[in-house]
Amino acid sequence: MIFKRTEAIHIIESTTTWDIAIIGGGATGLGIAVDAAARGYKTLLIEKYDFAKGTSSKSTKLVHGGVRYLANGDVKLVYSALKERGLIFQNAPHVSFVQSFVIPSYSVFSKLKFLIGLKLYDWMAGSLRIGKSSLLSKKEVVEKLPKVKTKGLRGGIQYFDGQFDDARLAINLAQTATEYGAVTLNYAEATVIRKDANGKINGLSFLDSENGITYDIQAKVVINATGIFVDDILKLDTPTHRNLVRPSQGAHIVIDQKFLGNQDALMIPETSDGRVLFGVPWHGKVLLGTTDTPLKEHQIEPRPLEEEIEFILSTANEYLENAPTRADIRSVFAGLRPLAAPTNGDSNSTKEISRDHKLIKSESGLITITGGKWTTYRKMGEETVDLAMKTGRLPETSCKTDYLPLHGYTKDKHPGHWQVYGSDRIAIQKLMDNNPSLAEKIHQDHDFTVAEIIWACKNEMVVKVEDFLARRIRLLLLDARASLEAAPLVAKIMAEQLDKDNEWVNKELADYELLVKNYTLSPKEISNHNSPTWG
Repeated sequence: MIFKRTEAIHIIESTTTWDIAIIGGGATGLGIAVDAAARGYKTLLIEKYDFAKGTSSKSTKLVHGGVRYLANGDVKLVYSALKERGLIFQNAPHVSFVQSFVIPSYSVFSKLKFLIGLKLYDWMAGSLRIGKSSLLSKKEVVEKLPKVKTKGLRGGIQYFDGQFDDARLAINLAQTATEYGAVTLNYAEATVIRKDANGKINGLSFLDSENGITYDIQAKVVINATGIFVDDILKLDTPTHRNLVRPSQGAHIVIDQKFLGNQDALMIPETSDGRVLFGVPWHGKVLLGTTDTPLKEHQIEPRPLEEEIEFILSTANEYLENAPTRADIRSVFAGLRPLAAPTNGDSNSTKEISRDHKLIKSESGLITITGGKWTTYRKMGEETVDLAMKTGRLPETSCKTDYLPLHGYTKDKHPGHWQVYGSDRIAIQKLMDNNPSLAEKIHQDHDFTVAEIIWACKNEMVVKVEDFLARRIRLLLLDARASLEAAPLVAKIMAEQLDKDNEWVNKELADYELLVKNYTLSPKEISNHNSPTWG
Protein backbone atom coordinates (compact mmCIF):
# COMPACT_ATOMS: atom_id res chain seq x y z
CA MET A 1 0.00 0.00 0.00
CA ILE A 2 1.26 3.48 -0.92
CA PHE A 3 0.52 6.52 1.24
CA LYS A 4 -0.86 8.72 -1.54
CA ARG A 5 -4.30 10.24 -2.13
CA THR A 6 -4.50 8.99 -5.71
CA GLU A 7 -3.75 5.44 -4.59
CA ALA A 8 -6.28 5.70 -1.74
CA ILE A 9 -9.05 6.87 -4.10
CA HIS A 10 -8.23 4.09 -6.56
CA ILE A 11 -8.58 1.43 -3.84
CA ILE A 12 -11.81 2.96 -2.51
CA GLU A 13 -13.32 2.87 -6.01
CA SER A 14 -12.40 -0.80 -6.44
CA THR A 15 -13.42 -2.10 -2.98
CA THR A 16 -16.91 -3.43 -2.37
CA THR A 17 -17.01 -3.87 1.42
CA TRP A 18 -14.83 -2.79 4.32
CA ASP A 19 -14.62 -4.53 7.68
CA ILE A 20 -14.15 -1.26 9.57
CA ALA A 21 -14.73 2.34 8.45
CA ILE A 22 -13.39 5.04 10.78
CA ILE A 23 -14.52 8.66 10.73
CA GLY A 24 -11.84 10.94 12.21
CA GLY A 25 -8.12 11.25 11.57
CA GLY A 26 -6.83 12.51 14.90
CA ALA A 27 -4.90 10.53 17.49
CA THR A 28 -7.85 8.28 18.37
CA GLY A 29 -8.99 7.46 14.85
CA LEU A 30 -5.44 6.85 13.62
CA GLY A 31 -4.73 4.60 16.61
CA ILE A 32 -7.85 2.59 15.77
CA ALA A 33 -6.76 2.33 12.12
CA VAL A 34 -3.33 0.98 13.07
CA ASP A 35 -4.86 -1.58 15.45
CA ALA A 36 -7.53 -2.71 12.97
CA ALA A 37 -5.14 -2.98 10.04
CA ALA A 38 -2.51 -4.81 12.11
CA ARG A 39 -5.18 -7.41 13.00
CA GLY A 40 -5.83 -7.93 9.29
CA TYR A 41 -9.20 -6.17 9.01
CA LYS A 42 -9.98 -4.32 5.80
CA THR A 43 -9.86 -0.77 7.16
CA LEU A 44 -10.80 2.65 5.81
CA LEU A 45 -10.22 5.94 7.64
CA ILE A 46 -11.57 9.28 6.42
CA GLU A 47 -10.78 12.72 7.85
CA LYS A 48 -12.71 15.90 7.00
CA TYR A 49 -9.62 18.10 7.22
CA ASP A 50 -5.97 17.10 7.43
CA PHE A 51 -4.71 14.39 9.76
CA ALA A 52 -4.47 15.80 13.32
CA LYS A 53 -5.61 19.27 12.27
CA GLY A 54 -7.76 19.60 15.38
CA THR A 55 -6.82 18.97 18.99
CA SER A 56 -4.30 16.25 18.11
CA SER A 57 -1.74 18.76 16.78
CA LYS A 58 -2.35 21.35 19.52
CA SER A 59 -1.46 19.46 22.69
CA THR A 60 1.14 20.41 25.31
CA LYS A 61 3.44 17.87 23.59
CA LEU A 62 3.63 15.66 26.68
CA VAL A 63 3.56 11.87 26.77
CA HIS A 64 2.64 11.50 30.41
CA GLY A 65 0.60 9.75 33.04
CA GLY A 66 -0.82 13.07 34.20
CA VAL A 67 0.52 14.26 37.55
CA ARG A 68 -2.53 16.46 38.08
CA TYR A 69 -4.89 13.51 37.49
CA LEU A 70 -3.08 11.67 40.28
CA ALA A 71 -3.70 14.67 42.57
CA ASN A 72 -7.40 14.40 41.66
CA GLY A 73 -7.42 10.73 42.66
CA ASP A 74 -7.85 9.35 39.10
CA VAL A 75 -5.41 6.51 39.79
CA LYS A 76 -6.77 4.18 37.08
CA LEU A 77 -6.23 6.74 34.32
CA VAL A 78 -2.71 7.57 35.52
CA TYR A 79 -1.70 3.91 35.82
CA SER A 80 -2.93 3.16 32.31
CA ALA A 81 -1.32 6.28 30.85
CA LEU A 82 2.06 5.51 32.44
CA LYS A 83 2.04 2.09 30.80
CA GLU A 84 1.11 3.64 27.45
CA ARG A 85 3.84 6.26 27.87
CA GLY A 86 6.34 3.41 28.05
CA LEU A 87 4.91 1.78 24.93
CA ILE A 88 5.17 5.03 22.93
CA PHE A 89 8.86 5.26 23.89
CA GLN A 90 9.27 1.64 22.83
CA ASN A 91 7.34 1.80 19.52
CA ALA A 92 8.17 5.35 18.36
CA PRO A 93 11.52 6.36 19.91
CA HIS A 94 12.21 8.79 17.05
CA VAL A 95 9.34 11.15 18.02
CA SER A 96 9.30 10.65 21.81
CA PHE A 97 11.83 11.78 24.39
CA VAL A 98 12.46 11.67 28.12
CA GLN A 99 12.09 15.19 29.54
CA SER A 100 13.33 16.44 32.90
CA PHE A 101 10.84 18.60 34.81
CA VAL A 102 11.62 20.86 37.77
CA ILE A 103 9.05 22.06 40.31
CA PRO A 104 10.43 25.07 42.19
CA SER A 105 9.27 25.09 45.82
CA TYR A 106 8.82 28.14 48.00
CA SER A 107 7.85 26.26 51.17
CA VAL A 108 9.18 23.14 52.86
CA PHE A 109 5.69 21.65 53.11
CA SER A 110 4.98 21.91 49.37
CA LYS A 111 8.40 20.43 48.62
CA LEU A 112 7.67 17.31 50.68
CA LYS A 113 4.06 17.04 49.48
CA PHE A 114 5.04 17.04 45.81
CA LEU A 115 7.96 14.66 46.36
CA ILE A 116 5.65 12.08 47.98
CA GLY A 117 3.19 12.37 45.07
CA LEU A 118 5.93 12.05 42.47
CA LYS A 119 7.50 9.04 44.20
CA LEU A 120 4.07 7.40 43.90
CA TYR A 121 4.01 8.45 40.23
CA ASP A 122 7.40 6.76 39.69
CA TRP A 123 6.29 3.62 41.50
CA MET A 124 3.11 3.33 39.42
CA ALA A 125 5.18 3.28 36.22
CA GLY A 126 6.82 0.03 37.38
CA SER A 127 9.31 -1.41 34.91
CA LEU A 128 8.41 1.33 32.42
CA ARG A 129 9.71 4.06 34.76
CA ILE A 130 11.87 6.55 32.83
CA GLY A 131 13.59 8.40 35.70
CA LYS A 132 13.74 8.82 39.45
CA SER A 133 12.21 11.80 41.25
CA SER A 134 14.53 13.58 43.67
CA LEU A 135 14.82 16.63 45.90
CA LEU A 136 16.86 19.57 44.64
CA SER A 137 18.64 22.26 46.61
CA LYS A 138 18.05 25.91 45.81
CA LYS A 139 21.39 25.98 43.97
CA GLU A 140 20.46 22.92 41.87
CA VAL A 141 17.08 24.43 40.93
CA VAL A 142 18.78 27.62 39.72
CA GLU A 143 21.33 25.59 37.74
CA LYS A 144 18.52 23.78 35.95
CA LEU A 145 16.19 26.78 35.62
CA PRO A 146 18.51 29.83 35.39
CA LYS A 147 15.57 32.23 34.95
CA VAL A 148 13.57 31.06 37.97
CA LYS A 149 12.76 33.61 40.69
CA THR A 150 15.03 33.01 43.65
CA LYS A 151 13.33 35.14 46.32
CA GLY A 152 11.92 32.72 48.90
CA LEU A 153 13.03 29.68 46.87
CA ARG A 154 13.52 26.65 49.14
CA GLY A 155 14.68 24.19 46.51
CA GLY A 156 12.54 21.95 44.40
CA ILE A 157 11.85 18.53 42.93
CA GLN A 158 13.05 16.99 39.69
CA TYR A 159 10.97 14.34 38.00
CA PHE A 160 10.89 12.78 34.55
CA ASP A 161 8.11 12.48 32.03
CA GLY A 162 7.77 12.20 28.27
CA GLN A 163 7.63 14.66 25.42
CA PHE A 164 6.77 14.12 21.77
CA ASP A 165 5.85 15.78 18.50
CA ASP A 166 2.10 15.18 18.26
CA ALA A 167 1.48 15.92 14.57
CA ARG A 168 4.56 13.96 13.48
CA LEU A 169 3.40 10.93 15.48
CA ALA A 170 -0.05 11.30 13.88
CA ILE A 171 1.36 11.20 10.34
CA ASN A 172 3.50 8.19 11.32
CA LEU A 173 0.35 6.42 12.54
CA ALA A 174 -1.37 7.10 9.20
CA GLN A 175 1.69 5.76 7.37
CA THR A 176 1.85 2.69 9.61
CA ALA A 177 -1.84 1.92 9.10
CA THR A 178 -1.31 2.19 5.34
CA GLU A 179 1.70 -0.14 5.50
CA TYR A 180 -0.53 -2.73 7.18
CA GLY A 181 -3.14 -2.44 4.42
CA ALA A 182 -5.48 0.31 5.62
CA VAL A 183 -6.63 3.16 3.39
CA THR A 184 -6.37 6.57 5.07
CA LEU A 185 -7.69 9.68 3.34
CA ASN A 186 -7.65 13.32 4.41
CA TYR A 187 -10.05 16.02 3.16
CA ALA A 188 -12.88 13.47 3.04
CA GLU A 189 -16.05 14.46 4.90
CA ALA A 190 -18.63 11.93 6.10
CA THR A 191 -22.03 13.15 4.86
CA VAL A 192 -24.42 10.21 5.37
CA ILE A 193 -24.56 7.24 7.73
CA ARG A 194 -26.03 4.43 5.62
CA LYS A 195 -28.41 1.82 7.10
CA ASP A 196 -30.19 -1.34 6.04
CA ALA A 197 -33.96 -1.99 6.22
CA ASN A 198 -33.64 -2.85 9.91
CA GLY A 199 -31.98 0.45 10.80
CA LYS A 200 -28.56 -1.12 11.27
CA ILE A 201 -25.53 0.68 9.89
CA ASN A 202 -24.03 -0.87 6.79
CA GLY A 203 -21.82 1.92 5.47
CA LEU A 204 -21.47 5.63 4.86
CA SER A 205 -21.09 8.30 2.20
CA PHE A 206 -18.30 10.85 2.12
CA LEU A 207 -17.35 13.82 -0.02
CA ASP A 208 -13.79 14.11 -1.28
CA SER A 209 -13.30 17.88 -1.16
CA GLU A 210 -10.35 17.66 -3.54
CA ASN A 211 -12.21 16.16 -6.50
CA GLY A 212 -15.78 17.05 -5.51
CA ILE A 213 -16.93 13.43 -5.81
CA THR A 214 -19.17 11.71 -3.26
CA TYR A 215 -18.38 8.06 -2.56
CA ASP A 216 -20.75 5.46 -1.09
CA ILE A 217 -19.04 2.65 0.78
CA GLN A 218 -20.25 -0.47 2.54
CA ALA A 219 -18.81 -1.37 5.93
CA LYS A 220 -19.53 -4.01 8.56
CA VAL A 221 -18.71 -1.52 11.33
CA VAL A 222 -18.58 2.28 11.37
CA ILE A 223 -16.60 4.04 14.12
CA ASN A 224 -17.06 7.67 15.12
CA ALA A 225 -13.69 8.95 16.40
CA THR A 226 -14.09 12.64 15.65
CA GLY A 227 -13.12 14.16 19.01
CA ILE A 228 -14.98 17.42 19.63
CA PHE A 229 -17.14 16.67 16.58
CA VAL A 230 -18.58 13.33 17.78
CA ASP A 231 -22.01 14.87 18.31
CA ASP A 232 -22.16 15.99 14.66
CA ILE A 233 -21.67 12.39 13.52
CA LEU A 234 -24.09 11.05 16.15
CA LYS A 235 -26.71 13.43 14.71
CA LEU A 236 -26.17 11.88 11.27
CA ASP A 237 -27.09 8.59 12.96
CA THR A 238 -29.89 9.96 15.17
CA PRO A 239 -31.12 13.49 14.34
CA THR A 240 -32.65 13.88 17.83
CA HIS A 241 -29.34 13.08 19.57
CA ARG A 242 -28.53 15.32 22.57
CA ASN A 243 -24.96 16.55 22.80
CA LEU A 244 -22.58 14.24 24.60
CA VAL A 245 -19.46 16.43 24.52
CA ARG A 246 -18.68 19.74 26.17
CA PRO A 247 -15.45 21.23 24.77
CA SER A 248 -12.77 22.58 27.07
CA GLN A 249 -10.14 24.85 25.54
CA GLY A 250 -6.44 24.56 26.25
CA ALA A 251 -4.33 27.52 25.09
CA HIS A 252 -0.56 27.83 24.76
CA ILE A 253 1.95 30.52 23.96
CA VAL A 254 5.36 29.94 22.36
CA ILE A 255 8.40 32.02 23.33
CA ASP A 256 12.17 31.91 22.84
CA GLN A 257 14.16 29.50 24.99
CA LYS A 258 16.13 32.32 26.64
CA PHE A 259 13.14 32.98 28.92
CA LEU A 260 13.48 29.58 30.60
CA GLY A 261 17.15 28.71 30.32
CA ASN A 262 18.39 25.17 29.83
CA GLN A 263 16.82 21.91 28.63
CA ASP A 264 14.83 21.30 31.82
CA ALA A 265 11.11 22.00 31.81
CA LEU A 266 9.24 24.04 34.41
CA MET A 267 6.17 22.60 36.12
CA ILE A 268 3.98 24.87 38.22
CA PRO A 269 1.64 22.52 40.14
CA GLU A 270 -0.64 25.08 41.78
CA THR A 271 -1.53 28.23 39.87
CA SER A 272 -3.83 30.97 41.12
CA ASP A 273 -6.92 29.13 39.88
CA GLY A 274 -5.78 25.59 40.71
CA ARG A 275 -4.53 24.62 37.26
CA VAL A 276 -1.15 23.12 36.38
CA LEU A 277 1.11 25.16 34.09
CA PHE A 278 4.07 23.84 32.11
CA GLY A 279 7.02 25.58 30.50
CA VAL A 280 8.43 22.99 28.12
CA PRO A 281 11.43 23.27 25.77
CA TRP A 282 10.26 22.15 22.31
CA HIS A 283 12.07 22.37 18.96
CA GLY A 284 14.32 25.17 20.23
CA LYS A 285 11.44 27.23 21.66
CA VAL A 286 9.47 27.09 24.92
CA LEU A 287 5.82 26.17 25.14
CA LEU A 288 3.87 27.75 28.03
CA GLY A 289 0.45 26.28 28.86
CA THR A 290 -2.12 24.97 29.21
CA THR A 291 -5.42 26.51 30.23
CA ASP A 292 -8.71 24.74 30.90
CA THR A 293 -11.59 26.93 29.77
CA PRO A 294 -15.09 25.48 29.26
CA LEU A 295 -16.74 26.52 25.98
CA LYS A 296 -20.25 26.14 24.62
CA GLU A 297 -19.28 25.82 20.96
CA HIS A 298 -16.68 23.85 19.04
CA GLN A 299 -14.69 24.84 15.98
CA ILE A 300 -11.74 23.46 14.06
CA GLU A 301 -9.56 26.56 14.60
CA PRO A 302 -10.31 27.97 18.06
CA ARG A 303 -8.67 31.22 19.13
CA PRO A 304 -6.89 31.58 22.46
CA LEU A 305 -8.99 33.88 24.61
CA GLU A 306 -7.60 37.17 25.92
CA GLU A 307 -7.94 35.97 29.51
CA GLU A 308 -6.06 32.75 28.70
CA ILE A 309 -3.06 34.63 27.32
CA GLU A 310 -3.12 36.96 30.32
CA PHE A 311 -3.32 34.00 32.73
CA ILE A 312 -0.31 32.26 31.17
CA LEU A 313 1.83 35.40 31.08
CA SER A 314 0.94 36.52 34.60
CA THR A 315 1.60 33.03 36.02
CA ALA A 316 4.96 32.89 34.24
CA ASN A 317 5.78 36.30 35.70
CA GLU A 318 5.27 34.92 39.21
CA TYR A 319 7.97 32.29 38.67
CA LEU A 320 10.42 33.70 36.11
CA GLU A 321 12.82 36.64 36.20
CA ASN A 322 12.53 38.88 33.12
CA ALA A 323 9.37 37.00 32.17
CA PRO A 324 8.06 37.21 28.59
CA THR A 325 5.62 39.91 27.52
CA ARG A 326 3.12 39.93 24.68
CA ALA A 327 5.76 41.35 22.36
CA ASP A 328 7.87 38.22 22.94
CA ILE A 329 5.20 35.75 21.81
CA ARG A 330 6.19 33.83 18.67
CA SER A 331 2.91 31.98 18.34
CA VAL A 332 -0.32 31.37 20.25
CA PHE A 333 -2.56 28.37 19.70
CA ALA A 334 -5.49 26.57 21.24
CA GLY A 335 -6.99 23.10 21.09
CA LEU A 336 -10.34 21.78 22.30
CA ARG A 337 -10.59 18.72 24.54
CA PRO A 338 -13.71 16.57 24.06
CA LEU A 339 -14.98 16.22 27.62
CA ALA A 340 -18.23 14.50 28.52
CA ALA A 341 -20.94 17.11 29.11
CA PRO A 342 -21.54 17.75 32.84
CA THR A 343 -24.75 16.38 34.27
CA ASN A 344 -24.83 18.56 37.38
CA GLY A 345 -25.90 22.16 37.56
CA ASP A 346 -22.42 23.65 37.21
CA SER A 347 -22.11 23.94 33.44
CA ASN A 348 -18.81 25.83 33.74
CA SER A 349 -16.93 23.22 35.75
CA THR A 350 -14.40 21.02 33.98
CA LYS A 351 -12.57 19.75 37.05
CA GLU A 352 -15.09 17.01 37.83
CA ILE A 353 -15.30 15.71 34.28
CA SER A 354 -13.28 12.57 33.68
CA ARG A 355 -10.40 12.76 31.23
CA ASP A 356 -10.74 9.03 30.61
CA HIS A 357 -12.27 7.84 27.36
CA LYS A 358 -15.79 6.52 26.82
CA LEU A 359 -16.97 3.89 24.35
CA ILE A 360 -20.61 3.94 23.23
CA LYS A 361 -22.53 1.66 20.87
CA SER A 362 -25.73 3.13 19.41
CA GLU A 363 -28.83 1.06 18.60
CA SER A 364 -27.86 1.28 14.94
CA GLY A 365 -24.48 -0.28 15.70
CA LEU A 366 -22.49 2.95 15.35
CA ILE A 367 -19.49 2.87 17.70
CA THR A 368 -18.43 6.20 19.20
CA ILE A 369 -15.31 6.85 21.25
CA THR A 370 -14.74 10.16 22.97
CA GLY A 371 -12.53 11.67 25.65
CA GLY A 372 -9.13 10.27 26.51
CA LYS A 373 -5.71 11.77 25.91
CA TRP A 374 -2.92 11.47 23.34
CA THR A 375 -0.81 9.25 25.57
CA THR A 376 -3.49 6.54 25.68
CA TYR A 377 -4.28 6.54 21.94
CA ARG A 378 -3.07 2.92 21.53
CA LYS A 379 -5.18 1.55 24.40
CA MET A 380 -8.22 3.43 23.08
CA GLY A 381 -7.61 1.86 19.67
CA GLU A 382 -7.37 -1.62 21.16
CA GLU A 383 -10.62 -1.32 23.14
CA THR A 384 -12.49 0.18 20.18
CA VAL A 385 -11.41 -2.55 17.77
CA ASP A 386 -12.31 -5.21 20.36
CA LEU A 387 -15.86 -3.79 20.41
CA ALA A 388 -15.92 -3.47 16.61
CA MET A 389 -14.90 -7.11 16.28
CA LYS A 390 -17.94 -8.18 18.30
CA THR A 391 -20.32 -5.65 16.75
CA GLY A 392 -19.44 -6.54 13.16
CA ARG A 393 -18.97 -10.25 13.90
CA LEU A 394 -15.48 -10.04 12.46
CA PRO A 395 -13.02 -12.94 12.77
CA GLU A 396 -11.62 -12.90 16.30
CA THR A 397 -8.02 -11.66 16.35
CA SER A 398 -5.99 -10.35 19.26
CA CYS A 399 -4.43 -6.88 19.45
CA LYS A 400 -0.96 -6.57 17.89
CA THR A 401 0.00 -3.02 18.84
CA ASP A 402 1.70 -3.54 22.24
CA TYR A 403 4.96 -4.14 20.43
CA LEU A 404 4.53 -2.65 16.98
CA PRO A 405 7.28 -0.32 15.68
CA LEU A 406 5.70 2.68 13.96
CA HIS A 407 6.75 4.20 10.65
CA GLY A 408 10.10 5.96 10.99
CA TYR A 409 11.19 3.79 13.92
CA THR A 410 14.86 4.19 14.77
CA LYS A 411 16.87 4.53 17.94
CA ASP A 412 19.43 6.72 16.16
CA LYS A 413 19.60 10.31 17.39
CA HIS A 414 19.98 13.33 15.13
CA PRO A 415 20.29 17.06 15.84
CA GLY A 416 17.41 19.52 15.65
CA HIS A 417 14.15 18.78 13.90
CA TRP A 418 15.70 15.96 11.83
CA GLN A 419 15.14 13.64 14.79
CA VAL A 420 11.37 13.49 14.32
CA TYR A 421 11.68 12.14 10.77
CA GLY A 422 13.23 8.98 12.16
CA SER A 423 14.46 6.61 9.46
CA ASP A 424 12.94 8.84 6.73
CA ARG A 425 15.70 11.38 7.42
CA ILE A 426 18.09 9.28 5.31
CA ALA A 427 15.89 9.59 2.20
CA ILE A 428 15.45 13.36 2.68
CA GLN A 429 19.21 13.75 3.10
CA LYS A 430 19.71 11.80 -0.13
CA LEU A 431 17.44 14.28 -1.96
CA MET A 432 19.71 17.11 -0.81
CA ASP A 433 22.89 15.17 -1.65
CA ASN A 434 21.64 14.54 -5.19
CA ASN A 435 20.49 18.15 -5.64
CA PRO A 436 22.25 20.62 -3.28
CA SER A 437 19.76 23.38 -4.16
CA LEU A 438 17.15 21.43 -2.18
CA ALA A 439 19.15 22.10 1.00
CA GLU A 440 18.05 25.76 0.77
CA LYS A 441 16.29 26.93 3.92
CA ILE A 442 12.66 27.94 3.54
CA HIS A 443 13.28 30.69 6.13
CA GLN A 444 16.61 32.15 7.19
CA ASP A 445 15.88 31.81 10.92
CA HIS A 446 14.90 28.13 10.81
CA ASP A 447 16.52 24.92 9.57
CA PHE A 448 13.63 23.53 7.50
CA THR A 449 14.62 22.93 3.86
CA VAL A 450 13.09 22.79 0.38
CA ALA A 451 13.76 19.03 0.32
CA GLU A 452 11.23 18.59 3.12
CA ILE A 453 8.49 20.20 1.01
CA ILE A 454 9.19 17.77 -1.82
CA TRP A 455 9.32 14.84 0.58
CA ALA A 456 5.98 15.82 2.15
CA CYS A 457 4.33 16.14 -1.28
CA LYS A 458 5.53 12.71 -2.37
CA ASN A 459 5.28 10.78 0.90
CA GLU A 460 3.15 12.54 3.52
CA MET A 461 -0.14 13.36 1.75
CA VAL A 462 0.02 17.16 2.01
CA VAL A 463 -2.86 18.90 0.23
CA LYS A 464 -2.63 22.48 1.48
CA VAL A 465 0.19 24.87 2.36
CA GLU A 466 -1.12 24.78 5.92
CA ASP A 467 -0.66 21.00 6.09
CA PHE A 468 3.06 21.41 5.54
CA LEU A 469 3.78 24.51 7.62
CA ALA A 470 1.56 23.59 10.58
CA ARG A 471 1.83 19.80 10.83
CA ARG A 472 4.50 18.17 8.61
CA ILE A 473 6.93 20.73 9.97
CA ARG A 474 5.82 22.79 12.97
CA LEU A 475 6.77 26.29 11.86
CA LEU A 476 3.29 27.79 12.35
CA LEU A 477 3.35 26.83 16.03
CA LEU A 478 7.02 27.74 16.55
CA ASP A 479 7.09 31.11 14.80
CA ALA A 480 3.83 32.11 13.12
CA ARG A 481 5.15 35.22 11.33
CA ALA A 482 8.18 33.36 9.99
CA SER A 483 5.83 30.69 8.62
CA LEU A 484 3.88 33.39 6.77
CA GLU A 485 7.13 34.69 5.26
CA ALA A 486 8.00 31.15 4.13
CA ALA A 487 4.55 30.46 2.67
CA PRO A 488 5.14 31.84 -0.88
CA LEU A 489 8.13 29.55 -1.45
CA VAL A 490 6.26 26.59 0.03
CA ALA A 491 3.21 27.26 -2.18
CA LYS A 492 5.37 27.58 -5.30
CA ILE A 493 7.13 24.26 -4.75
CA MET A 494 3.95 22.46 -3.69
CA ALA A 495 2.24 23.71 -6.87
CA GLU A 496 5.06 22.24 -8.95
CA GLN A 497 4.93 18.91 -7.11
CA LEU A 498 1.13 18.60 -7.03
CA ASP A 499 0.53 19.99 -10.53
CA LYS A 500 -1.41 23.05 -9.36
CA ASP A 501 -1.81 26.43 -11.14
CA ASN A 502 -1.28 30.05 -10.07
CA GLU A 503 -4.91 30.36 -9.01
CA TRP A 504 -4.32 27.56 -6.50
CA VAL A 505 -1.17 29.29 -5.23
CA ASN A 506 -2.98 32.60 -4.72
CA LYS A 507 -5.90 30.98 -2.91
CA GLU A 508 -3.60 28.96 -0.66
CA LEU A 509 -1.61 32.04 0.29
CA ALA A 510 -4.77 34.02 1.05
CA ASP A 511 -6.14 31.14 3.16
CA TYR A 512 -2.86 30.78 5.01
CA GLU A 513 -2.57 34.48 5.76
CA LEU A 514 -6.04 34.34 7.30
CA LEU A 515 -5.09 31.29 9.37
CA VAL A 516 -1.93 32.94 10.73
CA LYS A 517 -4.09 35.67 12.29
CA ASN A 518 -5.33 33.04 14.75
CA TYR A 519 -1.75 32.35 15.82
CA THR A 520 -0.46 35.92 16.26
CA LEU A 521 -1.28 38.98 18.32
CA SER A 522 -1.88 42.21 16.45
CA PRO A 523 0.22 45.31 17.29
CA LYS A 524 -2.87 46.82 18.89
CA GLU A 525 -3.42 43.80 21.11
CA ILE A 526 0.23 43.81 22.15
CA SER A 527 0.18 47.48 23.11
CA ASN A 528 -3.34 47.61 24.54
CA HIS A 529 -4.35 44.16 25.66
CA ASN A 530 -7.46 45.41 27.42
CA SER A 531 -8.96 45.96 23.98
CA PRO A 532 -7.93 42.83 22.08
CA THR A 533 -8.03 42.84 18.31
CA TRP A 534 -7.17 39.64 16.52
CA GLY A 535 -5.22 39.63 13.29
